[in-house]
Amino acid sequence: MAAKKEAVTYISLLNDIKNKNFMPIYLLEGEESYYIDSLTDSIINAALDEEERDFNLTVTYGIDANVKELIATCKRYPVMAERQVVVLKEAQNLKNNAECNIDLFKFYAQNPLRSTILIICYKGGNMRSNEFLKTLKSEGTGVVFESKKETESSMLNLINGYVKNKKCTIDVKSATMLRDFVGLDVARMFGEIDKLSILVDESRQITPEMIEKNIGISKDYNMFELEDALVNRNVEKAFKIVDYFEKNPKNNPVQMVAPFIFGFFVNVLLVLTAKDKSVQALMDRLDMKSSWRLNKFITAAGKYSKVACVNNITAVRQLDVQSKGIGSRQDAYALLHDLLFRVMTS
Repeated sequence: MAAKKEAVTYISLLNDIKNKNFMPIYLLEGEESYYIDSLTDSIINAALDEEERDFNLTVTYGIDANVKELIATCKRYPVMAERQVVVLKEAQNLKNNAECNIDLFKFYAQNPLRSTILIICYKGGNMRSNEFLKTLKSEGTGVVFESKKETESSMLNLINGYVKNKKCTIDVKSATMLRDFVGLDVARMFGEIDKLSILVDESRQITPEMIEKNIGISKDYNMFELEDALVNRNVEKAFKIVDYFEKNPKNNPVQMVAPFIFGFFVNVLLVLTAKDKSVQALMDRLDMKSSWRLNKFITAAGKYSKVACVNNITAVRQLDVQSKGIGSRQDAYALLHDLLFRVMTS
């Protein structure tokens, strides 16, 4: 069986699983446990009917596992079913001895039983196993999926990909609203998108109005709009947004707003100090996938000087300290109002 050449992503694996395009071995490793658990459950649900699981589903945990015995289980044929599933959870807890060395799987990977699906879940990092990984990749008998923690920039790509997988569309503003409100909680993000995908009309478009109505994020008073206000040095609009944040502190704490403003001026400074100001070079420098969003920082670079950006970054750092009660007894939102006036009139 030839190894897959295309990049392995969570969405691509979900689609393969949905279509029952199974591989004999899945190595799911990394720091984001949600993807590992979700893919494991998806494979089990797609591969086995409920009544088939009593005899054809084996789940064991690293702390108690014996690799030799697991390999023997993998070599059994399914009972009154097309396939069996063998799951090794928490493989990072395998004991380091002759019976439990994970590299023993290299022998099984050379010639796996096609009616068995073996899933190895290794959480908290990447598995340090050269022999098994080398065999798995060279033989093309399995999939290695690295489950990475999402970042602010990668979360937007994930939102777009998951929305597309739901056969819906979403614009940049709506995706940014979701990211800023939900943060990097993947499970919660998918839950919100699942809800929105059920509520869309025949256009299949997720809009800011839908998000405002069904999730509780204001389409006019959010981080996305605050960024626009900073770009255009619109003090009045910025103050209105912060006033809204102050009335809804649970969803808009100063400790979340301050890093956002900090990141804004860092990006503007990166544009101002770039030697190569081509679109692609700037996108790489700012780690952005959207030239549309990059244009905001290019516009802002024409309205703020390098000195202003450096001073504003320093001011945000000071706000962060003071908002925690160090060196100031002012209300955090009063400090935020003062900061916005300083940075937008600098």
